[in-house]
Amino acid sequence: MNSVIIVAAGKGTRMGAKVDKLWLEVAGRPVVAHTWKQFNDASCVDEIILVVRDGMQAEFQKLAAEYKFQKPFKLVVGGAERQDSVWNGLEAISAKTQIVAIQDAARPCTTEEVIADTIAAARETGAAVAAQQVTDTIKETADGKIISRTVDRSKLWSVQTPQTFRVAVIREAIATARSKNLILTDDTAACELIGQPVRLVKSASPNPKVTVPADLPFVESLLKKA
Repeated sequence: MNSVIIVAAGKGTRMGAKVDKLWLEVAGRPVVAHTWKQFNDASCVDEIILVVRDGMQAEFQKLAAEYKFQKPFKLVVGGAERQDSVWNGLEAISAKTQIVAIQDAARPCTTEEVIADTIAAARETGAAVAAQQVTDTIKETADGKIISRTVDRSKLWSVQTPQTFRVAVIREAIATARSKNLILTDDTAACELIGQPVRLVKSASPNPKVTVPADLPFVESLLKKA
């Protein structure tokens, strides 16, 4: 059985004060509704866990009814940090789940192909992540003003979501991070703590995250093409 945890409990402060990016309308529906639909429609996913801010449960129930999402889902309250929210989601998955994918709610263009590919890679390796190779020239700076050096981009990849794991692997990884009181923004970083290899799965299509207002036109153009 394959489950997905959609992490939708963050505040998205980079979008601006008093703006909840997940509920901004793009291509005719809220950002989070597009993300939910991608996994609702994916045949390789059996259940969906949405980790939400306390008090938002009714809004997500309305969303499910409005867009007629049929796949089994649960709503779980998020924690103080991302890894706490992921842990709460892990506590809610079915006991039959073997593979779990973790998805940013603000990443609405993820294709079924990349979902399926990360599931297959995680089943084989234990952990996998959607990613794209860095194509821009990368510079390092010590003070944010003057370039220190040029970094070899041939070895650099930008990771995205889904980040997908055998359940036992991600449970151990997140438990280790929590025991060390570490704050991680990336689930695969927790795997590094326990020496778990993570397979890179190339995203064949753009898979952007809505972070700042300038992201919205590009995301909308992708969704309209889908």
